[in-house]
Amino acid sequence: MIEKFFGDYGGQYVAETLTQPLIDLEKAYIKVLNDNNFWNKYKKTLKDYCGRPTSLYYAENISKELGCDVYLKREDLNHTGAHKINNTIGQIFIALEMGKNKIIAETGAGQHGVATATVCAKYGLKCDIYMGEEDIKKQNENVKKIKLLGANIIPVSYGKGTLKEATSEAIRGWIKEADTAYYLIGSVVGPSPYPQIVRNFQRIIGDEVKKQLNEMGLKPTMLIACIGGGSNSLGLFYPFLEDKEIKCIGVEAYGKELKNFNHAATLLKGSKGIIHGMKTIVLQDRFGQIDEVYSISSGLDYPGVGPEHANLYDLKKVEYIGVDDLEAIKAFEKLSKLEGIIPAFESAHALAGLYKIKDKIDKNDCIVVNISGRGDKDISTYYKTKEENIG
Repeated sequence: MIEKFFGDYGGQYVAETLTQPLIDLEKAYIKVLNDNNFWNKYKKTLKDYCGRPTSLYYAENISKELGCDVYLKREDLNHTGAHKINNTIGQIFIALEMGKNKIIAETGAGQHGVATATVCAKYGLKCDIYMGEEDIKKQNENVKKIKLLGANIIPVSYGKGTLKEATSEAIRGWIKEADTAYYLIGSVVGPSPYPQIVRNFQRIIGDEVKKQLNEMGLKPTMLIACIGGGSNSLGLFYPFLEDKEIKCIGVEAYGKELKNFNHAATLLKGSKGIIHGMKTIVLQDRFGQIDEVYSISSGLDYPGVGPEHANLYDLKKVEYIGVDDLEAIKAFEKLSKLEGIIPAFESAHALAGLYKIKDKIDKNDCIVVNISGRGDKDISTYYKTKEENIG
């Protein structure tokens, strides 16, 4: 079954030229949904090629500091260094089933770009990655990886040159080549059926957490993950959503300040609107024009949110909070120095969210924080930011 809407959100708000490609995608996805061979191949590839299951690591030093049990879901240990490969492996198999010979994708922090370029290299497909010029500067190491893997990076210079603009251009690129190209979207966003497709490939995170804790005789009381578009968080939360004893917390990027376009606090400051083919909660002005946004984290620098997240927000099934750049940087340092794990800035937001609610934590809590990616890509930005603050 395809979920085209999540409450008031979702749908297909696209140009007429994309109607048939989306129908074709929906048919292809329905075909594989109950195909055991497809899912066995997917899981085997994640095991043999990507290194799943990723570990559920007991963060002893952080646990001592906070006075409760804190576990880190180590998606940073995946091949390519983030959760993004879970989705690109699944979607590349759909693209191959559909007979596509080229992949189009967008990227912000570069992790989805690297994961997409990786699967295109493995399965012999041409690849165009759209990336904002500002993100190209910030994420130069990932840019080098994408090029080495054989993909073509298409810089996007208008607007702020970040993820929003990259996504818009990727969709335009797809419109031109929809007959032969597959658009491999990187988060739980976009027109139906993409939000469901990406969520179902990322739910392996939460499914593994549930199994790993069960084997230890444990049950989580709290799950925490960052949210931009929202794939890593929904992947963690989804298998637990019907359990009212478990609190799910999504952490947004509050940037520099909650005004003057210096944040990406979509759920706090946004309203219902249309972006990138979906109805969701969007940062926009009173005329429906999309606002500029900002975060030190390129992967959270997005003015919308996945439609399923918007519905979970309305239903109060997930609590959404935010942390600013400074709080994220402090968490980046803390995890590095306390546990010897350098997280992506995105993941640092999730850990900062844990520290933000520390006064509400009980000694009996069992908390899982999703470390959605590793921080190699952010070290240059970290030191540049530290130098600028010192100066």
